[in-house]
Amino acid sequence: MKKPPRDEQAADSTDERVRRSRAAVIAATAEILFERGYSGASVDEIARRSGVAKTTIYRHWPTRTDLLRDACSTIGTPQAAPDSGGLAGDIAALMGDLAHALSTEKWPSVLPSIIDAGERDPEMAEMYRRLQQGYSAPFEAVLSRAVGRGELPDDTDVAALVAALIGPLFFRRWFSREPLTDAFVAEVIRRAVR
Repeated sequence: MKKPPRDEQAADSTDERVRRSRAAVIAATAEILFERGYSGASVDEIARRSGVAKTTIYRHWPTRTDLLRDACSTIGTPQAAPDSGGLAGDIAALMGDLAHALSTEKWPSVLPSIIDAGERDPEMAEMYRRLQQGYSAPFEAVLSRAVGRGELPDDTDVAALVAALIGPLFFRRWFSREPLTDAFVAEVIRRAVR
């Protein structure tokens, strides 16, 4: 097999170095976000932790906001829409998974600071809107499917029902700080989906 020309070999190794550097910067940024929130993430600290020079960071992200926006868009793992064959099983799976994630994962701790940043920065607000859509999408899919199967009325306001389901979980996580127990999740489902 013929080797690629030296220029292509150099470009491939450069691309790999760029990928590694970018990944290290994003990972360090996410780690700092989890520890200190949006306002506590400085490019100096990101450079120190990632081992990537500030000049390289600014070459890829012209502003701190650009970097934080990219890092914020990678936090958390949106759920997939289950298909157990019925609304009750699908909603129970989604709600149980979300309650568990809110109780055990790191991303919920940084969301309030991202929401706060979005109040002053339209680009952060748009990034958060897309992030939130990713978390709402499986609920919307499951509820829309239930409408199609006749398990919910045709005139169901899917967006309002999603809010009625997940809103109490976020309220408990951030405001009342009460545990997200299985009994609480079951009660939220019972009240929202009659």
